[in-house]
Amino acid sequence: MKALAYERAHLLDAFAIDLVDVAEPRLRAGDLLVEVRAIGINPGEAAIRRTRSAPPGGRVVLGWEFAGVVVATGPAATGFAVGDRVMGTGDITRDGSWAERVAVDHRVVAPIADELTFADAASLPIGVLTAWEALVRDGDALPPGVGNVLVVGAAGGVGSMATQLLATWTQAFVIGTASRPESREWTTALGADLVVDHHRDLAAQLRDAGVGPVDLVLSTSDTGSRLTSYVELLRPFGHLSFVDAPGRWDLEAVAVRSLSLHGEMVFSTIVTGGDAARQGRILARAAGDVVAGRLRPIGTTTLQGLTPEAMRAAHTLVESGRSVGKTVITL
Repeated sequence: MKALAYERAHLLDAFAIDLVDVAEPRLRAGDLLVEVRAIGINPGEAAIRRTRSAPPGGRVVLGWEFAGVVVATGPAATGFAVGDRVMGTGDITRDGSWAERVAVDHRVVAPIADELTFADAASLPIGVLTAWEALVRDGDALPPGVGNVLVVGAAGGVGSMATQLLATWTQAFVIGTASRPESREWTTALGADLVVDHHRDLAAQLRDAGVGPVDLVLSTSDTGSRLTSYVELLRPFGHLSFVDAPGRWDLEAVAVRSLSLHGEMVFSTIVTGGDAARQGRILARAAGDVVAGRLRPIGTTTLQGLTPEAMRAAHTLVESGRSVGKTVITL
């Protein structure tokens, strides 16, 4: 089959992802084999492309956000049949979905209704799971005492889903950050109660809006450089959840205010043997809510074809830091 792959880590200006022939995926007992119809593109995948090379003689196939059709099932894969329309994530230790077909653990896959297009479905999984797990950890509700949440980078993929999930699945007051007119408009449309500019003094903007200390900050990027401002915003015993790699921190100020730090990586559950089926249930709930009109897909740019040209264009958008929502490629 065909897949988009590379051998050596590289920067965007030396883009080296090519369409190549690879072996068909081997199914494990609990796997589904999915014919990929659409893929969502994420900043984390671009970061891996920049930093991770294949072993000698190998190649890297990225992509862990997809929608498609089940074409085969492993003997232990329950709840799915050939022909089912699905969306899902995957396992970062295995080949991803930038390919004609992908083998994936059935527990991190959810069925999608006929009313949901493959392109719309592919915009959802990573954002839904990352945002919800960052907000509630391994529970099903916000931490006790959390009444307001600041989502930093609310117009991006994770931020877009976090804003919606907070607005529809919780009773929290949602503060989103966005700096441009189009991103502010997008964030408001997704349900934010207040939008502030992360390039300006956040504490001053919140004071001007009559908002007191923040209970929980969800940081989607540049967490390390913004830690000082987050400590200033958060109430004592508040929560800072981050989804990026923040680097080295001086945590003295965090300790003085007794803040809780929560890292989130969507693949931790399946890689460490956690309750992966929970992720499938979260995805199924989100898919149902999209069909019912309670949530909206976040795809804003759709590119066509499993080609190096489409993938390079997608990575250019992702690395610009100015895209709103999610870029999707349809096959």
